[in-house]
Amino acid sequence: MGLIPFKYLLFLVLVVVPLAQSQVDEWHDNYGAIGKEKVTRLHFYHHETSSSKDPTVVTMAEAPTTKNSPSFFGLLGMTDNILTEGPERNSTYLGRAQGLLAASSREEFTLVMATSFVFKGGNFSGSSLSVLGRNPFIDSVRELPVVGGTGAFRFARGFAVVNTHWVNATTHDLIEEYHVTIMHH
Repeated sequence: MGLIPFKYLLFLVLVVVPLAQSQVDEWHDNYGAIGKEKVTRLHFYHHETSSSKDPTVVTMAEAPTTKNSPSFFGLLGMTDNILTEGPERNSTYLGRAQGLLAASSREEFTLVMATSFVFKGGNFSGSSLSVLGRNPFIDSVRELPVVGGTGAFRFARGFAVVNTHWVNATTHDLIEEYHVTIMHH
C-alpha cells in the first residue's frame, strides 16, 4: 500500500472536515439535552503477541544502553493489540488497543502508556477510550488512568484495573484482563 497522493488527501480534508464539524456543532447544540453524566463499567481482555510472524507489539526505537539495562530503560514500542470479550483469542472481538509504550524506569519494569482502546464491536462500536499513564506491568494488578474518549465516551474520565491473566515469560506474549470504570456523557 503506497502513500495517498496529496491532491486526494486535500480532497478528503476539504470534504470530510465540514461533515465532521457539522456533527460537532449538532452535538454542542444538543449538549444540554444529553442528560446527566453516566457511569459505565467495562470488562474485556487485551491480547499482546510479540512472538508471531504478525506481532501486535513492535519495538520502534531503543537507547544505546537499553540492551544492558535490567529494566529495558529507553525502549519505545508501538501496539495494535486485540480486545476480546473473554480470555480466549477466538472470543467475541471488541476492538483494538493502539498506542505507544515506553520503558520509563531505570530501576523497575515500568512503562508509560499512551493507548486508545478503539471499540469496533459490541455496544460501544465506533467509540474509543484514551489511557495515559504509568503501568508497572510486572505487578500482577495495577491501576491506569482513563483520560478521555470519543463517541459514546465523550468527556470520559475514570480508571482501569488491570491484571495479568496469562503471560509467557519466554516470548513475552500476554493476556491482560481489564475492568474499566468511566464517567462520561
